[in-house]
Amino acid sequence: MNLTTLFAFAVAASVAIAIPGPTVLLALANGARYGVRRATFGMLGAVASDVVLVVAVGVGLGALLAASEVAFSIVKWVGVAYLIFLGIRMLMARGSLLHADPAADPHGTRRALFLKSFLVAVTNPKGYLFVGALLPQFIVAGHPPLAQFIVIGMIFCSLDFVIMLAYALLGSQAIRLLKRRGAVWIERTCGAVLLGLAAWLAASRRAPA
Repeated sequence: MNLTTLFAFAVAASVAIAIPGPTVLLALANGARYGVRRATFGMLGAVASDVVLVVAVGVGLGALLAASEVAFSIVKWVGVAYLIFLGIRMLMARGSLLHADPAADPHGTRRALFLKSFLVAVTNPKGYLFVGALLPQFIVAGHPPLAQFIVIGMIFCSLDFVIMLAYALLGSQAIRLLKRRGAVWIERTCGAVLLGLAAWLAASRRAPA
């Protein structure tokens, strides 16, 4: 793989990742509520899910979801249910404090933030289809695919982390200006968008093979 191919992949992946989705919205909300340092654990959960997606595409799960309506539906409805759960909980935010104390909030522990972001991404079948459609386009035929998947997978994970970090910083800075009430509305806005994404995912169908 040459630098031109890697640069083209980095640009395409950056644009796709930067479009607000569930994990970047969680990074934004976590940054606003818990601060960037605590939100990092949510970002690591999302990156862990990226690894799962890349490996799954490498072994053919992405192709399975594209070909099987049953497999796609199972993953889709698990993802829809979890997004609805998170969206409703965020919509019901009441008086979230500026950089809330994780010790007093069971949803703000490192483990909880990690698992929340990991589960949001790993139960989204569109993620598998997206990665399955994007990554193979940059695999050079005639060369060992494993090494290429590792390289572009590392680039993908790194870009995802950096972009989520930018969203967390944005949330953290915004909350310093908006204070306590702003934290509530950031969380509620993210919750409403997550519900919208759940509705979009519920209405989506597997593309014909």
